[in-house]
Amino acid sequence: MPYIALENLLDHSTGSIYKMVILAAKRALEIAEGQPPLVEMNSSIKPSTIALHEISVGKIKYKKIKAQ
Repeated sequence: MPYIALENLLDHSTGSIYKMVILAAKRALEIAEGQPPLVEMNSSIKPSTIALHEISVGKIKYKKIKAQ
């Protein structure tokens, strides 16, 4: 299993571990449901690990949506 530094994840998810967890969980669900990964990884890697790797390399970012 690849090691992903927490500092890299927090830098790409607005510095909040809670936002990062939500972001990773939503992306992992998308991958598990069939969305293609945005990074090249072994097919045996779990969707949650792929999602964390995508966040760490900057492919997935948190975007705040204004309430109407």
